[in-house]
Amino acid sequence: MSFRFRGGKNASSGMGVADHCKDTFLELQRKKAHRYVIFKIDEKKNEVVVEKTGNPAESYDDFTSALPENDCRYAIFDFDFVTSENCQKSKIFFIAWSPATSRIRAKMLYATSKDRLRHELDGVHYEIQATDPTEMELDVLKERVY
Repeated sequence: MSFRFRGGKNASSGMGVADHCKDTFLELQRKKAHRYVIFKIDEKKNEVVVEKTGNPAESYDDFTSALPENDCRYAIFDFDFVTSENCQKSKIFFIAWSPATSRIRAKMLYATSKDRLRHELDGVHYEIQATDPTEMELDVLKERVY
């Protein structure tokens, strides 16, 4: 069964992406200005906007605590790690946070808008879909990079 969304071109391709989303991502990617960026859909503006950034000293726990418990978000996390050859590396994760307890409308909006945002964020290494916190624990990230 397929669903048709009404409301013109934007509805089926998801929300627009505010310019500052890409700028903030580039600050994380190139300048290491942020540890993470959390994006949310602003339904009044019909676009994805930056909700919060974390400074480079913040931890993964700080990042996961910044995500709402019962609402969807997109996030980028810059994961630093040391390889078995003792090299310092960094990989950028895109996390689509869609908790099982969030509203169905929110889940649908975030699902239909994800590809448009992902397309704007050039340089993401890994993507994680998470419906509960265990699906994005730090070990999940470590498994991806090692």
